[in-house]
Amino acid sequence: MSAKPLTSYQTSISPDWVDYNGHLRDAFYLLIFSHATDALMDVLGLDEAGRARTGHTLYTLECHLNFLAEVKEGERVEVRTQLLAHDAKRLHIHHGLYRPGEDASLAESEQMLMNIDSAAGRAALFDEQVAERVAHLAAEQQNLQRPACVGRVIGLRRAS
Repeated sequence: MSAKPLTSYQTSISPDWVDYNGHLRDAFYLLIFSHATDALMDVLGLDEAGRARTGHTLYTLECHLNFLAEVKEGERVEVRTQLLAHDAKRLHIHHGLYRPGEDASLAESEQMLMNIDSAAGRAALFDEQVAERVAHLAAEQQNLQRPACVGRVIGLRRAS
């Protein structure tokens, strides 16, 4: 079996999410990716029970969005999530938005997440059980290709 990203979230595009151009409004791409992060948290043991047990949660420190293709009202989409790297407190992840069964991404989001001790309001080491699940997911995905949009920088070229 070959390694593959985790299908973390699936939804249909609601009429309320569509803008005056007839496609998915910018903000709702991030909403969809946010739901995918919640699903990733569930996989890692930071679901509601895990957050209650550990007192930990994940905060998003940084997020880059790349809009690659139009998404229309009523379309079915899914998010595929890849753990790019991790340390004792952080996750570097990539979410890709796709039509089910297709390989061309519609949008991509690279994110840095931090494990937070909710009571202290600051960064904390992952709980042992969560750290084990993170390591397991990293091992499962270690041979995945790095997505094209990872590490991109925004800017304009200066004329010489």
